[in-house]
Amino acid sequence: MKRHLLPLLLLAGVACLPAHRAQAQEKPVLNSAPPAAPPVQPRPAETTPVPAPTPQEPVTQPEPQPQPEAEPVPRFPQPTRDAPSGLDFPNRGTVKSGENGPELTKKFIYTNFGLGFASNGGLNQFNASAAPALGFRITDKFAIGPGISYAYSSFSLNNNARNAGLALNRQGDSSIKSSSLGLKAFAQYIVYKEFFVHAEYEVTNAEIIDFEPNNGYFKAKRTVTTPLAGVGYRQYVGDKAALDIVGLYNFDSTIYSLYPSLVLRFSFLYNIGK
Repeated sequence: MKRHLLPLLLLAGVACLPAHRAQAQEKPVLNSAPPAAPPVQPRPAETTPVPAPTPQEPVTQPEPQPQPEAEPVPRFPQPTRDAPSGLDFPNRGTVKSGENGPELTKKFIYTNFGLGFASNGGLNQFNASAAPALGFRITDKFAIGPGISYAYSSFSLNNNARNAGLALNRQGDSSIKSSSLGLKAFAQYIVYKEFFVHAEYEVTNAEIIDFEPNNGYFKAKRTVTTPLAGVGYRQYVGDKAALDIVGLYNFDSTIYSLYPSLVLRFSFLYNIGK
């Protein structure tokens, strides 16, 4: 086997020898070009560090604050026909329907009580009276109405007459008392605020005293007419009622008069109806 391989190896060596010799004769070519610059390495990108997120505090919404109430602008009183200065006093406008006073109605009950005292011609006269009436308002300020009247009178001698030894009559009476009943008509007008004027006229079937020289004073019946006029002041009590105080002058100055010359009355008013 070895004898067969040896000649094959020799043949292969001879065949490869020319190629090896040709490579040995070639001269190496030197690189005379300047060395190339080394390739620029890319600069690594700088990374900016990202700060860690800070925890956000929860945002609280402010509670809505109530708006301050606007202060009311003061209103100055304005002058009116009934209040030229613009000032409003107590009970002003009570004659005005539904304004500052009670609501007035077309009808009202008007009752008065009177007391009086007078001395004339040696004779003292004490008087008490009551006179209910029904009033009708023509306007807010003007009212009229009919009524009835009752009067009680007492007559006696004054101190001067008694000291002089005079007697009231032959019977020796110390006083004479009488009662009278009549009809009347009245009128009222509100002048200013609560002040008013009052007038009335009475026709009375009266018990009066008369005089005879021989018998002295005695009681008699007579029809008496009495004109009265004066001023009053009204004070409302509640929504429907009022109290009046009225001073009247009696224009009947005869001996037959039922009232003294000056009469003071206390009246009660009550609104009725609508």
